Amino acid sequence: MIQQEMFKKSFLERKPVFMKSKYQKTLIACYLGFITQAIAANFAPLLFLTFHRTYQISLGKIAFISTAFFFTQLLVDLFCAKYVDRIGYRRSVVASEILSGCGWIGLAVLPELLPDPYVGILISVIIYAIGSGLIEVLVSPIVEACPFENKEAVMSLLHSFYCWGSVGVILLSTIFFAVFGIENWHILACIWALIPLYNTFNFLSCPIESLTEEGQGLGIRQLCRVPIFWIMLVLMVCAGASEISMAQWASAYVESALGISKSIGDVAGPCLFAIMMGISRSFYGKYGEKMDLMKFMIASGALCLVCYLLSALAPLPALNLLGCVVCGFSVGIMWPGTISIASGKIPLGGTAMFALLAMAGDLGGSVGPGIVGFVTQRANDDLKAGMLSGSIFPVILVLSVLLLRKKRAEGK
Repeated sequence: MIQQEMFKKSFLERKPVFMKSKYQKTLIACYLGFITQAIAANFAPLLFLTFHRTYQISLGKIAFISTAFFFTQLLVDLFCAKYVDRIGYRRSVVASEILSGCGWIGLAVLPELLPDPYVGILISVIIYAIGSGLIEVLVSPIVEACPFENKEAVMSLLHSFYCWGSVGVILLSTIFFAVFGIENWHILACIWALIPLYNTFNFLSCPIESLTEEGQGLGIRQLCRVPIFWIMLVLMVCAGASEISMAQWASAYVESALGISKSIGDVAGPCLFAIMMGISRSFYGKYGEKMDLMKFMIASGALCLVCYLLSALAPLPALNLLGCVVCGFSVGIMWPGTISIASGKIPLGGTAMFALLAMAGDLGGSVGPGIVGFVTQRANDDLKAGMLSGSIFPVILVLSVLLLRKKRAEGK
């Protein structure tokens, strides 16, 4: 009897270790999932000029490639909100990896096979955009459903892998092009495809839990009746707009601030921004358990506002550059932080909540740069005026978090 009690006590003490080990494979698969999404977002833009020169595709059509990518992700977000629970997490996330891999293989092959190379590129982009959209919606709830401690820190560290993936794909692709020639990009596309295809086996075998019991998760209509959910949507729109607006103009700021060539600016700007964003998410992932997430987000939003103002109003190019780079650190917590807050405030949100939050983030990522570009054009191509207009997004984000804190203090 005494031995049984000792064994039971020993097992209970070791159970958290067993649980962590059991779900470690799930976490690794999700890390690789975000790296896959980073490749989807960053690889093709490195080839836009190559597509233009090789296949004689107009720059207007080239610009539509990014539009098709993000619009497809938005449609996938809406699809996931309604149908993923019926299909199942495992089937959906495995499909996301297969579609991503097939999309990059298609990118390498279809432009050469089809009569119109542009059609081949668009088909491939849409295929891997579907995979990317599924990853964006599914990976966060899969990790949220795992029995990890300090979920907010785990979520922030998880999202940092998108940043490191972005840095990796830009730097490694640049090195590959320098060594083997950019004309061999087809080979590199197939090499990148190996990551999601390998990760398929991880998702097939790792433990995957559900956020809610079957039938208990809130539907879209039910979520829309929850007032705090609308605040979360505003937060996600502002998070996406604050991040992508600066990220898309990063190379222009690096080029103007340092007076270097555009080709180097295209690499250095986004890389510096992504590195700082990754540092921010990794920092919160390590020390987040000791911090108040809402206070950290308010501080980040305030820093983001300062960075936008510095980029727009500072008289020295070096300060413009500093604002651009540090902005990467300031926006790092916004997207994963909003997801963590939403998970805590609306525990029965389920897949629909994560899908709609992802859709709001993508919407912000589309609208934000569009507003900056429109204002820039109206101001006689003055980038600083456009960036000044972008400062509205961190302001709204800070006000939204303050509203959430007020509701928390009131016990709502």
